[in-house]
Amino acid sequence: MAVGESRPGYVLWHPNREKPQVITTRVVLVLLLLATAAICLLVTVGGWPLLNGGAGMGVICLAFVALYVLFAVLVARWSRGALTVAAAFSVLLLIFAAVAVPSWFARDKAGLSTAALPDAVIGTLLILLIPLQVVLIAVAMIGFNQDWHVEEERPIGHPEDYGAPPPDGGTPQPA
Repeated sequence: MAVGESRPGYVLWHPNREKPQVITTRVVLVLLLLATAAICLLVTVGGWPLLNGGAGMGVICLAFVALYVLFAVLVARWSRGALTVAAAFSVLLLIFAAVAVPSWFARDKAGLSTAALPDAVIGTLLILLIPLQVVLIAVAMIGFNQDWHVEEERPIGHPEDYGAPPPDGGTPQPA
């Protein structure tokens, strides 16, 4: 039998996904991933003429935006594997942002090209991106340790599915 399939007459149940702290972690992660994508998009659009000049970094920035939106969708669909990949990309993005911040603030000299957004605004957005990535990495690791992937088979119509006591007469146990 393949992973994610159950025997006839049974249904797969993910007990850890019903816990309030797990649901909160997932929502916070989706918001952090979308906030990262939004800030990256602002930096990309605001600095497009300068980013796309020599090395074509504008395209790489757009790829990061697309990846973070994809990670948000995958986390919203309970993909535990996306957490580690998102954390790894957050480390990369943190390094890129930390290296780029000084150069955006050093662009106030005469003769340098201008971007759609002021250089100081782009630098400030990159400064905001650094702690955002640190928080994203921490929350992703918390989510990874919450065992979203654990699944059990239950008979269809199992009494505990409806809040009834288990057949042995005891009280239902929280997951």
